Amino acid sequence: MNEREWILRTLAQIAESLVRTFPRNLEVVVHDLSDPRHSIRHIAGDVTRRKVGGPLTDLVVRVLRREGREIRDRYNYRTTTRDGRVLKSTTTFVRDRQGEVVAAFCVNFDTTDYRNACQALEVFSSAAAGFDDEEKIETFATSIHETIEALFEQTVARIGKQPAYMSTAERLDLLRALEENGVFRIKGSVDQVSRRMGVSKYTVYGYLKKIRLEQELPQP
Repeated sequence: MNEREWILRTLAQIAESLVRTFPRNLEVVVHDLSDPRHSIRHIAGDVTRRKVGGPLTDLVVRVLRREGREIRDRYNYRTTTRDGRVLKSTTTFVRDRQGEVVAAFCVNFDTTDYRNACQALEVFSSAAAGFDDEEKIETFATSIHETIEALFEQTVARIGKQPAYMSTAERLDLLRALEENGVFRIKGSVDQVSRRMGVSKYTVYGYLKKIRLEQELPQP
C-alpha cells in the first residue's frame, strides 16, 4: 500500500468514528485530490446528499489554484445546501511526507434544526426582555453583501423557519418583505438570495413576478 492510499484509508476511519459519535446532522467527506472529477473517496453521514465518486467542491478547486502548496485550512465557515439548509463547515488539507497536499478532510454540520429552535424561542426571550416590536434593527455592514445578508436573516427570523422548511406561501412572504425593503434594487441580490433560499435565481424571478403583479392589482 502506497502512502497516499494509507492516508486516505486512515482518514476514512476517522470520518466514520466522528459520524458514529455524532450521528445527527453531521457529514464527513474524504477527498482524493489526485482526481478532481471523482474526488470523493469516502463519505460518512448524509447532509449534502453526495455520493462516493463525486467531484471536488468549488471552494477546494479555487483555493488549490490560488494557494498551491501554501494552502491553508478553512475553519467554521458557512455553506448552504441546494435546498437552503445552513451548514457549518471545516476543510483540512492533508499532506504526505514530502509536503504535497494529497487529501481534503471536510466536516459539514447541519445547523438548520438549531437555528429553527432558536427562532422558535426568540418570541419568549423578546417578550421577557420587553423588546418593542417596532424596535429598529441596524447592522454595521462592511459590504453590500453583508447588508443583504442582514436583511435576509432578519426576515427569516420574523417568519420563524429556515428557507429549507418554508412553505410556498412563507417563501413568498420572505421575498415580499425583501422586495419592500428594497433588497432587489441592489445589483447581484437575486443571486445571493437564491443561494440562501436553496432555489434557482429563475425561481426567485418567478416569485418576484407574482409579487409585483399582486401589487399592481386594484384594491377592492
